Amino acid sequence: MITHGKTILTDEIRDLFFVCNLEKCKGACCVEGDLGAPLEKEELPVLEKIYDKVKPYLTEEGRKAVEEQGTHVWDEDGEYSTPTVGGRECAYAVYDEKGILKCGIELAWLDGKTDFRKPISCHLYPIRITRYDDFDALNYDRWDICSPACDFGAALNVPIYKFLKEPLIRKYGEEWYNGLCRLIEEEE
Repeated sequence: MITHGKTILTDEIRDLFFVCNLEKCKGACCVEGDLGAPLEKEELPVLEKIYDKVKPYLTEEGRKAVEEQGTHVWDEDGEYSTPTVGGRECAYAVYDEKGILKCGIELAWLDGKTDFRKPISCHLYPIRITRYDDFDALNYDRWDICSPACDFGAALNVPIYKFLKEPLIRKYGEEWYNGLCRLIEEEE
């Protein structure tokens, strides 16, 4: 385990490799599983605020799911998450011309319609955060649908923490990230 500030990271985040390979997985993490993407409490009002800007990017089914369920739901795990279409894909997910799932929220962000990129849980994937009173535990979420990303990351020699530099900085700040890199380099 790596202890850094108010975070504890599993060694896998340092030791394993990962680079999303959407050509292979087609964005399966947006559709597989029982629930939508985990949301932080601070993200709930943001989703409500930006929904009108994101709405044009969504599928008809996605818009209907949001209009029926809301911009977020209280899920069966007792946490907030994105609504889903038919209990499968995230309501904010859209297929591109190649059949790859993309995030409608992120598409709106890329077009400059909003300053919110996407939920941090999506941006940080395959890291999942568990919050405790005094610290955050960052764990690697091993999932067979991400095997192509693991292979691609290994071929490119990109560890998980380097692949996720931008979202880790978004979540914890640049000083925290640079400190993590120093800790890892000192261990080597």
